[in-house]
Amino acid sequence: MKFQIVSKDPGCSARAGRIELARGHIDTPVFMPVGTAGSVKSISPEELESLGVQIILGNTYHLYLRPGDERIARLGGLHKFMGWDYPILTDSGGFQVFSLARINKIEEEGVLFQSHIDGSRHLITPESAIGIQKNLGSDIMMCFDECTPYPISYEYASESVQRTIRWSLRSKEASAGSDQALFAIVQGGVFKDLREMCLEKLAETGFDGYAIGSLSVGESKEQMLEVMNWLAPKLPDSAPRYVMGVGAPEDLVEGVRAGVDMFDCVMPTRNARNGTLFTSRGAVHIKNSGYAEDSGPLDPDCGCYTCRRFSRAYLRHLYMCRELLSYRLNTIHNLHYYLDLMAQVRAAIAAGRFEQWRAGFYARREMQIV
Repeated sequence: MKFQIVSKDPGCSARAGRIELARGHIDTPVFMPVGTAGSVKSISPEELESLGVQIILGNTYHLYLRPGDERIARLGGLHKFMGWDYPILTDSGGFQVFSLARINKIEEEGVLFQSHIDGSRHLITPESAIGIQKNLGSDIMMCFDECTPYPISYEYASESVQRTIRWSLRSKEASAGSDQALFAIVQGGVFKDLREMCLEKLAETGFDGYAIGSLSVGESKEQMLEVMNWLAPKLPDSAPRYVMGVGAPEDLVEGVRAGVDMFDCVMPTRNARNGTLFTSRGAVHIKNSGYAEDSGPLDPDCGCYTCRRFSRAYLRHLYMCRELLSYRLNTIHNLHYYLDLMAQVRAAIAAGRFEQWRAGFYARREMQIV
């Protein structure tokens, strides 16, 4: 993996760059759609490509359980298995330490998971998490870590950070000999001294990229932004900076302003399936009865397939009938919105006008869809 900073905005920490990988390049700042089980829900790889998606995510834990990483390896790796020819980033399973906390047990060796599918037990260690990701053949692997919830005591957060540092070192040792990039994850909750200590130790070891974990896990929006704004500029300047699981449009804009290069979140695809659509003028809840006879496009400023071809009335009809086409058209629009948002961000940084663009972004959201 090679990373190059192409331009920086003079008014803040925003920066645009380029990540070079064997399967293609990634223009940053970038939003990465989530394909938990080897599929970005309701949309095909061909449609992702047509939208301009350059990288997607796969979920190590879920693919390990079903269909199994060894099976995927025998079938030629995750790219071939899912018909996606471009880069893939795989998480380590650390988020499931948080999301499945009620049915797992954390030990120094790793995490003993109880499968949410059949109740079987599985010990995932830093070494096995890397082994799974090697079998999947992803372009970017993540170190195994503990994603902690909010609130959490300082004492436990400190203990958890030390464990994450040890697990990161074991992850790096396990990745030796692989040509896959490896990113470390900075933990520490809302405690600045723990975040700083974790980053210092990880940077001493050296990784291909650095992520901020354990955000959007119950803390307030203000706390999330405070951690991101304070920590992101401290991540190594020469490596990609990644904020995991943070995905509201305004959060992406603020993350870019703080110097973040990479984002992922299920928000655009999950909200699409739930009838919440992102537009240049704020969110539209398509089930609202006011759209029942609305012949206008979802977003008059959007050029996606959904907005070019269909009315709000039709999109509401599909959603109210639970037609499968609703999920597809809504997902196409939401992903287009996110990708176009990042394209606008990159252009604004290149022109040295990010702060002006940001002001316009918020001003447009005050307008009403008419």
